[in-house]
Amino acid sequence: MTTAFVLGGGGLLGAHEVGMLRALSEAGIKPDVVVGTSIGAINGVFVAADPAGSASRLDDLWQGDAMRLAFAETVFGRAVRLARSGTHLHSIEPLGQMLAEKLPVADFAELKLPFQCVAASIERASAVWFKSGPLVPAVLASCAVPGLLPPVEIDGQHYFDGGLVDSIPVGHAVALGASTLYVLQVGRIETPLTAPKRPWEVGLIAFEIARRHRFHEEMSALPAGITVHVLPTGSGRRPADLSQLRYRDKAMVQESIERAYRASARYLASAQPT
Repeated sequence: MTTAFVLGGGGLLGAHEVGMLRALSEAGIKPDVVVGTSIGAINGVFVAADPAGSASRLDDLWQGDAMRLAFAETVFGRAVRLARSGTHLHSIEPLGQMLAEKLPVADFAELKLPFQCVAASIERASAVWFKSGPLVPAVLASCAVPGLLPPVEIDGQHYFDGGLVDSIPVGHAVALGASTLYVLQVGRIETPLTAPKRPWEVGLIAFEIARRHRFHEEMSALPAGITVHVLPTGSGRRPADLSQLRYRDKAMVQESIERAYRASARYLASAQPT
């Protein structure tokens, strides 16, 4: 039996995954393989690098200043960057520097667990899974949210956020041989969508439709014998709005971690997974 942790995307809502990881650690549940998308790639690479200490590392990372400082530009600074670039609000360099400083290893080959993350290739218009080479560029490619961050160039190819092609990659985990999946999601898959009322909601809702459709199709196509545990966030239903991009909201981060931890701990205690 191979156990996979599947960490989905969702911006700031990825703080839920930190609480889930704490609950999994306390329940003695360990992965054999880790796959991640977008913010799930950031959280997931820490799990693969330090399985025993990842929950604590990520708690410090999210509740400290590191994640906030990676998106610390002022409104004026973001406006200037958008005017100059024409494509994005933030530089990706602070996020890359944070990962380089906080990750205990630098290359896929140095990880303690197999790890893969996905990004959307612009030139090929397809999903590309990274599993070897330097970690930081691959993780940055997976979380390069269009409009928020610039595309990441690797070996002459350009990549956007992996959530565009596989936001919660349960199918890929099964393809890697996993028979038991723990899905660490951010609380959006069950929230009913409503028609957009503001310009920025149009793209967000269109993206939500695509990502949820892919997830539900993959779940319905899983072969017999696959056990899937979708961990709860413990949070109320959240709209598809810009709140998921507010990385500097430390109160929201702490609340998300604690709620997901309590809800996931209850779930794991009652599920009695094998």
